[in-house]
Amino acid sequence: MADPVRPSADGGDQDRPGAAESPADSAAQHQGEAKKKPPLWRELLVLAATALVLTFLIQTFLARVYVIPSQSMEQTLHGCPDCSNDRVLVDKLVYDFSEIEPGEVVVFRGPDAWGNDFVSQRSDNPVVHGLQTVLSLVGLAPPDERDFVKRVIAVGGQTVECCDEQHRVKVDGKPLDEPYIYWQPGTSPADHEPFAPVKVPEGHLWVMGDNRTNSTDSRKQGGGGEAGTVPEENVIGKARVIVLPPSRWQGIGDHNPQAVAMGAPAWQGAVPAGAGVLAAWPVLFLGRRLRKRLTGPSRT
Repeated sequence: MADPVRPSADGGDQDRPGAAESPADSAAQHQGEAKKKPPLWRELLVLAATALVLTFLIQTFLARVYVIPSQSMEQTLHGCPDCSNDRVLVDKLVYDFSEIEPGEVVVFRGPDAWGNDFVSQRSDNPVVHGLQTVLSLVGLAPPDERDFVKRVIAVGGQTVECCDEQHRVKVDGKPLDEPYIYWQPGTSPADHEPFAPVKVPEGHLWVMGDNRTNSTDSRKQGGGGEAGTVPEENVIGKARVIVLPPSRWQGIGDHNPQAVAMGAPAWQGAVPAGAGVLAAWPVLFLGRRLRKRLTGPSRT
């Protein structure tokens, strides 16, 4: 005797070969077919608008790509005529949660005393001008702004001067350790231009370029002295990584030039190593436990 066909939960004979669709299913199918997909141009327009909004929000609050237009930060950052200038990703959020430290490479808006000879690089053609603005959002064109990139040498309350007998910059009377300095061919530390002691005002920064003999920075801008310092509120963010060209992909060092000069206690230098040793034991223990669980008990 053949087994009776049992109805499905919804009452239909779905187990029976060739069973007809229910009226409700048929109507839903025809209704779905009746709906037309939106035209391609509309989908592309929505996609482009979404991308622009997200780009604006990211560039405004999180990070932005900047073109390095000059040689002042060679060889940390490349910027030169007729070559592929570096594009750097600038973290705009970091200083909302931490203080600006010596040695960090920062992008900032030039104070009023800086670069009064600034000339816009935008075209007078409205179409080209708009294209340049869009490209600047992703670092393919320089922004139409008086923005600079330099390294922080001293912060508010510190006194900076140049130089000691070995032509090193000093902060609070102690020479700095600056392995990032680039001396162009034909130049040497002896070419370090001396300047009198300057006490950096609170809330300001003393900044200099790594290409020390080819950088117009706090030493000269605004006539030098306190006028050459940069208000912390002008800082846009910290340069984190070189994103273009691909051959230059790398992080941007923030070696603190004052760390050695200020004579940190010896025990502080052993902290990273000690932390590594202590962290190794739980990692090894957990690794062995995980390996036993994955492989299971051994069999004889």
